[in-house]
Amino acid sequence: MGSSTPLLAVEELSVVFGGRGSDEVRAVDGVSFTLEEGKVTGLVGESGCGKSVTSLALMGLLPPRGVRVGGSALLNLPEGEVDLLKLSPKRMRDLRGSRLAMIFQDPLSSLNPVVPIGRQVTEILNRHRGMRGSAAEKEAADLLQRVGIPDPERRLKEYPHQLSGGMRQRALIAMAVACRPRVMIADEPTTALDVTIQAQILELLKDLVTEEGTALLMITHDLGVVAGLCDDINVLYAGRAVETAPRAPLFAGPTHPYTVGLLGSIPRLDAPRGEPLTPIRGSVNDNIAWHDGCAFAPRCDHYTLECLEGPPALVHTDDGVHAYRCVNPVRHADVADRAVLESPSVVGDEEESA
Repeated sequence: MGSSTPLLAVEELSVVFGGRGSDEVRAVDGVSFTLEEGKVTGLVGESGCGKSVTSLALMGLLPPRGVRVGGSALLNLPEGEVDLLKLSPKRMRDLRGSRLAMIFQDPLSSLNPVVPIGRQVTEILNRHRGMRGSAAEKEAADLLQRVGIPDPERRLKEYPHQLSGGMRQRALIAMAVACRPRVMIADEPTTALDVTIQAQILELLKDLVTEEGTALLMITHDLGVVAGLCDDINVLYAGRAVETAPRAPLFAGPTHPYTVGLLGSIPRLDAPRGEPLTPIRGSVNDNIAWHDGCAFAPRCDHYTLECLEGPPALVHTDDGVHAYRCVNPVRHADVADRAVLESPSVVGDEEESA
């Protein structure tokens, strides 16, 4: 949340699905956030809260029919500012891969199974950097080596099924950074990986952001990932941001009951043996429309009748960096997940920046 001009400014983004004869579904409902150079911004929430739809809208990958997209997404380029939501398909194809890049959740389904890895990487170099032949192959090998794939020359000739899950994800990252994009979106990039590979991938992404000055949008439901990687956090529920704050203030004093519930659902290594988890009751389908009140009300332990008196406004705290959308917020900082906050990855970063 710095003072510099953001690389990407998303304002009141909305995505509505529905066609003739069918009910409309508002998957994203007025989401706003910014991405800044050299920083990681997190979109956090359960499955079905609108995180992935937000990323697909920004990348211009939603289906052309049966979808209405509103709001603005201003991308700051050297040649001027452009609104991603209003660009032609051809212009978006020019930007994807060169200025915008995305790392998808499942590398096996994202990579073409019948095309060697090398050809898939060099295709991006051909399209956006005009590289051909041996020059493209050498650059592709360098990219694979940079993301930690051993023996890159041999891997270029192999097919996706011949690589491990971690290597496939690294190959996707190599493709994403091939043209040094200004903005990169990572949609649950470590979901299918074991914890050791997950830590390596997250460290790799963090290094790329630091070295290249890229703005990274990290989409995840894993608050452990958020604690170790993200600078600013947006908690989404039913298509709206219900709480936004920098990492340390959010973990130190979560204010919205949904954020408190997400933190309370994290297993604690220091908890007594046999102590049950405290999950959020119900599911994301147990909600009401935002225009009728707070969508989280049916699942909320802090529910009052005031929660059904219309949509709650976004309230900003006195420090100006923390905002929440709740009429009956949690006021006690002692509900924070101190184990997550005091992890080395968080405390170390905060001490370095102090």
